Amino acid sequence: MITSMLGLIRHRGPDEAGYYLDDGCAMGTVRLAVVDIAEGAQPMADPAQRYWICFNGELYNHRELRAELERLGRVFRTRSDTEVVLQAWAQWGPACLPRFNGAFALAVRDAVTDELVLARDRFGKRPLFYTECGGDFLFASEMKAFHAFPGFRFALDPAQLLSIYAAWTPLPDGTPFAGIRQLPPGSLLTVRDGRRLLETYEELRLDVPPFAGTEAEAVARVHETLRESVELRLGGDVEVAVYLSGGLDSTIVTRLAAELSPGRLRTFSVAFDDPAFDESDSQRVVASRFGTRHSSLRVTDADIARHFPSAVRHAEVPAFRTAFVPMYLLSRQVRDEGIKVVLSGEGADEAFLGYSLFRETLLRAAWNELSPDERAARIAGLHPELSHFGPAHRASVMGLMHQFSTERLPGLFSHEMRYQNGRFAARLLKDRGDPFAGLLALVRETPGYAELTPVQKAQWLEYKTLLPGYLLSTQGERMSLAHGVENRCPFLDPAVVRLAASVNLRFDDGSDEKAILKKAFRGELPESSLTRPKQPYRAPGSAVFKDQRPDYLELLLSDTELRALDCVEPVFARKLTDKIMSTPAAQISTKEDQAFVYLLSTAVLNQQFVTNPESHMGTPSRAAVPMRTVADRRDSSKLAGALR
Repeated sequence: MITSMLGLIRHRGPDEAGYYLDDGCAMGTVRLAVVDIAEGAQPMADPAQRYWICFNGELYNHRELRAELERLGRVFRTRSDTEVVLQAWAQWGPACLPRFNGAFALAVRDAVTDELVLARDRFGKRPLFYTECGGDFLFASEMKAFHAFPGFRFALDPAQLLSIYAAWTPLPDGTPFAGIRQLPPGSLLTVRDGRRLLETYEELRLDVPPFAGTEAEAVARVHETLRESVELRLGGDVEVAVYLSGGLDSTIVTRLAAELSPGRLRTFSVAFDDPAFDESDSQRVVASRFGTRHSSLRVTDADIARHFPSAVRHAEVPAFRTAFVPMYLLSRQVRDEGIKVVLSGEGADEAFLGYSLFRETLLRAAWNELSPDERAARIAGLHPELSHFGPAHRASVMGLMHQFSTERLPGLFSHEMRYQNGRFAARLLKDRGDPFAGLLALVRETPGYAELTPVQKAQWLEYKTLLPGYLLSTQGERMSLAHGVENRCPFLDPAVVRLAASVNLRFDDGSDEKAILKKAFRGELPESSLTRPKQPYRAPGSAVFKDQRPDYLELLLSDTELRALDCVEPVFARKLTDKIMSTPAAQISTKEDQAFVYLLSTAVLNQQFVTNPESHMGTPSRAAVPMRTVADRRDSSKLAGALR
């Protein structure tokens, strides 16, 4: 059973696999060997064989922690970061978790107390899911591993789907499937004698003291801290490359990595035929400036349509846009070219207030105090990437801003306009509950949230929802590790996030897009990287499926197939599908486009996981990688899990 669970996630760790068994627990890993390739095999035990660990991810400060633990008398047998985590746990217990600077999900088995502890990094960079089946507790890095457990069956959860559609992403503990939860970022779950205790070991804090120095000192500190963060993430025994989008954030990472890498830096990017999505020119400028060995993957509409089901299967959640599919294809190319680790610019917009959402929040909050001319001037630069914010639609946008200048959902003011698209998508579902009940409860129960400024609340919501629920997962980690590629995010170093929060309070309220970050690297980047308008990474949407007509589109075009989706309201779904299929793409609104991609990805997900999992996940079998039996002490197990 445990080898079959590992077999279903072998893409995450194609280098080797191992498992540990005792009377109460079966757990294993598939390994992507990056640090101490020869000796870092898992599961791993401490010298007394009391603690056994499965560790998914990387600990970037493992050298510093190793030195501290050695001073305390700990003796190491390997150079691996996994052993550092294990020895830290043996020394400090759960108190070690806030000390870790890394991207991880871990499981620690205490063979003495018969206890299992699961933990996840503070920003949710690595996934960790859990459920029960017939009284057995199951956990895994990907939910598809549960398919290998005898008797387990997937079912979509209508209430969770409603929340996902409305808020664009699962909540920190949510999934689209009934009975399956994910461990929230910064949390640990202790399982013992059939009981569970969920705790938070680190809260996201944005109410930090303002930066005490001058603006020049803040600029210097930002530069220094980011440089240190990139240097940490270049560590390991394999080559590290960079995902280069051409925007400010990935350009900064490229500039620092090119300086700090021992050899010529590799960079990778996605290109599109449609100039509305393509950033090839900017990517070439940056690659040339820093002398990188650059590879660009041109993704066509046909590519997106062809690989959409495979990308959805790895994402394991409905998606509101197709942009994750090109990232799935890019990671395949990266691995084909021999790269296991990449750096990306994710987290910069959240930390340094780069989204137009923040400027929009400031505008709406001040709306009643502004003159008509001031309102129009600020709207003009708000969303340059969106045609419906252009001059021809200025009157309707003014009306929309006025409509949303007063808070309606307590604590969610910053996101209320965005959530209107979610409300429209939620009409696709039969469930007529409150789609925001879970999110409203989350902000209501978070200490100190009510005292944050409107922009800080917007920032908090991004850190808690779209960042871990989509950018780091569906579009990030799940696509990269579909092909055994690890993604590292220098902007999500705890020191960078804390510094950004304090600097923002003094020098940037969100009205000037990433002003401090630009000042920190002025003169070191191509001028176009600092001055060109922000172009969010996007990909073609519903028009792809209309034009390409892939076979799986029958899941929506066939009334029989559509009605088989028990959670979907078939009349509204049919009207939306017919409109998408019969209307020119230019006449499809953003909310309609997003709703259709949600609907199609839900139909594909339902087919893959609920109605026909054997055809799409295969019959569970042993992992097709070298397999090690670390220990086998089992008569029967009540806990089972597979990580990487």
